[in-house]
Amino acid sequence: MTNKDLNDLIRSRRSIYPPEFLDKPISKETLETILTNGTYAPNYKKTEPWRFKVLQGASKAKLGQFLANAYKNSTPEKQFLEKKYHKIQEKAEKSSAVIALCMQRDPQERLEDWEELAAVAMAVQNMWLTATQLGIGTYWGSPKAIHKAHKIIPLAEGERCLGFLFLGYVKDARQPGIRLPLEERVVWMD
Repeated sequence: MTNKDLNDLIRSRRSIYPPEFLDKPISKETLETILTNGTYAPNYKKTEPWRFKVLQGASKAKLGQFLANAYKNSTPEKQFLEKKYHKIQEKAEKSSAVIALCMQRDPQERLEDWEELAAVAMAVQNMWLTATQLGIGTYWGSPKAIHKAHKIIPLAEGERCLGFLFLGYVKDARQPGIRLPLEERVVWMD
């Protein structure tokens, strides 16, 4: 891969939402490639805090129902929208796979919590770039019900769920992005 290819890949990575996903399964081999690349993220003291749970089939449907019900149960009746309920449920249904993004805290707590969170986020970035390169759209969602994920996803002691990565093939995963000019975000100091 050339520098130009790498720059184009990084600059074209976007959140692509499940309604845009094609009805095309992602093979286990492809998912393993995405997950393996995630595990090559930097992580201080080599704690490798990331844990991934891949949901497909019935477990994916169960997630959609769980998230939709969580919305329904936490929303006052007058504010509840049936359309939103179904939209939440469909996120999982329209995805070829959903990866629960979890973090296993170092049992010895040798480093700050944020450092392990950062390592998981870097793992997700590696996975996201890999998916983009493979023509797979990706969306990271962290719904309000994330703190109740243990009800549908097995979590070890000290492990917590940080969100869900929804994946599906799309017509074009590489979309041009717009960012503020560099000079609005960078201060050069001598």
